[in-house]
Amino acid sequence: MSFLKSSNPTLQEKSYEGTIFQGITTGQEMTLKGTLNKFGFLILMMIGSTVYSWGKYYEGANIMPMLMISVFGGLALALVMMFKKSWSPYIAPGYALLEGLFVGSISAMYNDRFPGLPTQAVALTLLVTLVMYLIYRYRIIKVTGKFRMVITIATITVGVFYLIQWITYLAMGSPIGTFTNAATPLGIGFSVLIVCLAAFNLLLNFDTIEKGVELKAPKYMEWYSAFGLLVTIVWLYLEILRLLSKLSRN
Repeated sequence: MSFLKSSNPTLQEKSYEGTIFQGITTGQEMTLKGTLNKFGFLILMMIGSTVYSWGKYYEGANIMPMLMISVFGGLALALVMMFKKSWSPYIAPGYALLEGLFVGSISAMYNDRFPGLPTQAVALTLLVTLVMYLIYRYRIIKVTGKFRMVITIATITVGVFYLIQWITYLAMGSPIGTFTNAATPLGIGFSVLIVCLAAFNLLLNFDTIEKGVELKAPKYMEWYSAFGLLVTIVWLYLEILRLLSKLSRN
C-alpha cells in the first residue's frame, strides 16, 4: 500500500494499517461524502472558536493563556488521535475548537497591524485549495512515489527547522534563521516556497483520502481524515498570512 504515503504525518500510509476490512463490505466503510461532511463540521467548529478568540482580542483580553492552551492542547489531542484513530469522532471536534482559538488569536494580531490581511489570506487559502483539488482531480500533477518522497523530505526538513527556531528563541531570546521573518527578497522567497510546499501537501492528502475510500477503511477514518486535511489547510492559511504580512511591509 505504498500509494497511501503522505507527507502529512496525520495522513500517512500507516494511518490506515490495521483499519481496513480486507475488502469485506459492512456498510460502515469510509466514504468521500462522509469525509467531506465531517470536514465541513470541523470547519464550522473551528470558525466558531475563531470568532470567539478574535472577539476576546479586540475586547482587550489577555490572549496568551488562550494561545498556550490551544497550542499545547491541540498538540496533545493530535498525538492522541494519531495513536488512537478510533477515538477521532470524539476528539476531532475538540481539536477543531482549539485550532480555532489559535487561528483567531493569531489572525486578530495580524489584523491589528495589517487591517484586512486575514480576509485576504482566507480568500487566497480557499483559492489555492480549489486549484490544488482541480489539479489533483484532473491529474495535471500525478501523485507518484517520487513526488511523495520529495514532498515528505521537504516537509520534515521545514518542520525540524521551525522546531529548532522555536527552541533557540526560548533558550536565547532570538531564533536562528531570522531571515525567514524578514520582509526581504530572501524572506519573501522563503515564504513563497513554504506556501507552495503546503499546497503540494494537499495533493498528497487528497490522494490518501481517495485510497482510504477505495480500500474500505472503517467509518471513523472519515473523522481522522477530515482532521488531517484541516491540519494542512490551517498550515497553508498561516503561511499565506505570513507571506502577505511581509509583502505589506514593503
